[in-house]
Amino acid sequence: GNMVEWCLPQDIDLEGVEFKSMASGSHKIQSDFIYFRKGLCFGLACFANMPVESELERGARMKSVGILSPSYTLLYRYMHFLENQVRHQLEMPGHYSHLEAFYDDKKGVLPDSKGTPNSQQPVHWLPSIHRYMYPEMKITHPAGCMSQFIKFFGEQILVLWKFALLRKRILIFSPPPVGVVCYRVYCCCCLANVSLPGLGGAVPESKPFFYVNVADIEMLETEVSYVACTTEKIFEEKRDLYDVYVDNQNVKTHHEHLQPLLKINNADKEKYRRLNDQRQMLMYSQEVGEDCSSCEEDLFILFFMEQNNRIFQTLMEVSASQDKTLTADHARGMGLDPQGDRSFLMDLLEVYGIDVMLVIDNPCCT
Repeated sequence: GNMVEWCLPQDIDLEGVEFKSMASGSHKIQSDFIYFRKGLCFGLACFANMPVESELERGARMKSVGILSPSYTLLYRYMHFLENQVRHQLEMPGHYSHLEAFYDDKKGVLPDSKGTPNSQQPVHWLPSIHRYMYPEMKITHPAGCMSQFIKFFGEQILVLWKFALLRKRILIFSPPPVGVVCYRVYCCCCLANVSLPGLGGAVPESKPFFYVNVADIEMLETEVSYVACTTEKIFEEKRDLYDVYVDNQNVKTHHEHLQPLLKINNADKEKYRRLNDQRQMLMYSQEVGEDCSSCEEDLFILFFMEQNNRIFQTLMEVSASQDKTLTADHARGMGLDPQGDRSFLMDLLEVYGIDVMLVIDNPCCT
């Protein structure tokens, strides 16, 4: 089994982290990176696998070097350091001076259970987590994680968007390497951003859990909303743990009432066409040198945030009106298909507790 070889600070609770920081099945690959969640903290670990002539180690030495932080948006900055350190640990096991120096330089103070810092040192390196999760994470090769996400899922991102907005439990399966799949988890969460004040305080936050394994089953049983990924096929059989299961590009749900959301309708196709048109315009403006400040990640986030804001702005205006009636014209104005998105709209009203009467086809449904 896996074991924690060394850590700082030494009194921190790291139970289970040895399985979170090394994905199941990693022995088949040479290197990987992995995002995970541990309590209120997020972690990034870099994994490497080196052949060795040692019977004790069964011919292979495998290690992960990782860090924990209250914010996942900063972790990518230390990817290069972690990649170097895991290689260093493979070649010179037991030499931790670089890691000690890194910890002394970067350490912050985590709040204790009462919410007050447990030391007087300033937390100078931990910015507040951006409320709308603007993508500070960049993927480790030239294409951004958002463009990869769009190319990988195509029109299916509109299906994922609806499930993310409904705060469903979304589990993404993929064999290792898992690093790029952790970015898909992040992108899924970005689909559900809303910047309107005062919306659905009781609605669960859309949080990325990143990599999970069988050791997380007990924790997942208590979650009402999450996006996570796994390399363990056994999860597919544990239907009580998720609402939506994504295997490669195949998005499925075992809940009958969610089945209609799997179908791409005309409004979805139109949204996807608009998103691609905007991406093409951005790429053209970058080519001719007009715009170097915008990036595809921002465009992607803003596209879905504006779409979400338009939906909720309309729903809140209708709920504040005298007759509280939502018509087919309202649906079209929100960029939705009055028929194709009917069950999505009904779920949305229920999840966010918005008091509106839906009069599309069938006036008896509220």
